[in-house]
Amino acid sequence: MGFKALGLETCPAADAQEAREALRRLTRESDEYAIIYIEEALAQELSAEIGKFKDSPTPAIILIPGREGPIGLGRTALKEAVERAVGTNILGD
Repeated sequence: MGFKALGLETCPAADAQEAREALRRLTRESDEYAIIYIEEALAQELSAEIGKFKDSPTPAIILIPGREGPIGLGRTALKEAVERAVGTNILGD
């Protein structure tokens, strides 16, 4: 609800299949969406689909913690993206 209050479009998904369908729809319309936020727990199950966009500038797929709290995927993804862009780990462990 917080994202919706900020004026962002939200695509609630009850399970990985709904999230997969929403991700496919959003990425087909990639000109419209520069950033897509996905909860880490769902991203874990959508890793193959998300991996297709790893080296694409848009849409940027950002992993965020869910209600259960962070599981570390978002931090790991950010670290890997920075290492690819800069050539070294500047974020530390």
